[in-house]
Amino acid sequence: RAFLHHTVHLSCYFPNSQKIDVKNLIGGGQKDAKKVVHEVYYGQEKHENLSPEYINRTKVDMGKWTLQLSNAGVEDEGHYECIIIQKITEAERAVIHTSEFSLHIIANYSQPEIELHSGELKPNGYLNLSCSSSGGYPEPKEMTWLISQENITHSTTAHMDVSQDAVTKLYNVTSKLNIPVPTKSHTNISCLLHLREQLGSLVSVPLGI
Repeated sequence: RAFLHHTVHLSCYFPNSQKIDVKNLIGGGQKDAKKVVHEVYYGQEKHENLSPEYINRTKVDMGKWTLQLSNAGVEDEGHYECIIIQKITEAERAVIHTSEFSLHIIANYSQPEIELHSGELKPNGYLNLSCSSSGGYPEPKEMTWLISQENITHSTTAHMDVSQDAVTKLYNVTSKLNIPVPTKSHTNISCLLHLREQLGSLVSVPLGI
């Protein structure tokens, strides 16, 4: 996992226990089995076959066989494979190491914010509320509302509208809630955004009625 716009370090996990000279090795990194991310050819970096989106964004540490990918974006998510090939003779080559891993991008959502859309708060009236959060990735799991009265909290899961920015690929989410105006006691209303990938939850500032 890597945060959006940060630099990612992807390891080939190649220990080179035989201490093979890099001048006898070809190293390559591929994304989704079709895009060349980086290529090292007998100790020299080779750029001819690189996919355009990776040009000037990658470096490799040949001592640790770790690839550095700068400015990670949502489009960099995917399956990566590292391949190391040894030159045996002038005519013979052999694959001596492969490793695979997946990259997941994370972008922090803004703190959920509640808006009250009702006019006057009257008995027998209704509260028209919305809760919004923006600029996050991946798509969240769900949004729940917490309604607290006299030390008792009720939880309700409402429909969540999700939109994705066409350029940044980041998500914006909104949930709406319509409940009777509480008349008997002070009420605190909060909304909770549940994230995926075991990233926890974000909670709004409570709205006091």
